[in-house]
Amino acid sequence: MFWAQRTLKDTVSCTGIGLHSGKKVHLRIKPALPNSGIVFVRTDLPDRPQIRAHIENVVSSNLATTIGQNGVFVNTVEHLLAALGGLGIDNALVEVDGPEIPAMDGSAAPFLFLIKSVGIKIQFEPKRVVIIKRSIRIKEDDKWIYLSPASSLSINFTIDFDHPLLKKQTYTFDFSTPSFEREISRARTFGFLRDVEKLWAKGLALGGSLDNAVVIDDFRVINEGGLRYRDEFVRHKILDLIGDLTLLGHPIVAKIRAYKTGHALNHKLMKRLWAKKRYWETITLKPERVNAKRHIPSLAKTG
Repeated sequence: MFWAQRTLKDTVSCTGIGLHSGKKVHLRIKPALPNSGIVFVRTDLPDRPQIRAHIENVVSSNLATTIGQNGVFVNTVEHLLAALGGLGIDNALVEVDGPEIPAMDGSAAPFLFLIKSVGIKIQFEPKRVVIIKRSIRIKEDDKWIYLSPASSLSINFTIDFDHPLLKKQTYTFDFSTPSFEREISRARTFGFLRDVEKLWAKGLALGGSLDNAVVIDDFRVINEGGLRYRDEFVRHKILDLIGDLTLLGHPIVAKIRAYKTGHALNHKLMKRLWAKKRYWETITLKPERVNAKRHIPSLAKTG
């Protein structure tokens, strides 16, 4: 059923602390009807305003992805969106009683666990996917991200920080739900100890701790348990990118190469792509044509 849309079988919920706000927040993820997409609901506000998870609604890229409509926003949505995208969830209602998604452990793994605990419901409505027809690239200073046509999603990402642990890490990821869960979902957000006080002064990272981030001093990781992957840093950047790509509204099929990119450049590329309709098209998957060996649905238009 790789051609069909998916949602959750039942409601799941959790409580945690917002990474940047430092405020306690309760999150509830509910099943949603086919073709409804992923919608966030601010249950703490009058009339429970809704915000569609879409690139047109991105309002800030400052250290995290923030979406908003009509003056209402939800911050730090990328890890939850990565979990939903990684599991192939097309439709979900996300209720949150505050301005930020809880950080949990700084990765997508807790959200993945919650969703898998109730299971995934096949909705028997064909998926629509975004197909790249022409290559597109965006560059700022020494950072860039490049999308080109492909038959499946792959990401080659390189980071390069002026730090002995983060110097020139590269990872290539070929998308599938098992590989996302195994290779990417547990990679945590990270930051430098020297930047903590600066962030606090700006009202950021108020909920940050060793429980929800990898913290690095001038030479080493100071978390007692160390790293989950040898190259956890670049894997987390891929996790962030997958979360941001979910804001296209449909799964994307492309070969992606990225160098030192972050949320701001990810969003800039996606907004440019969205505006250039000749660079992409949306395809409806056909249920009768599935490659049984690779489990890749047909990228063909329905009749």
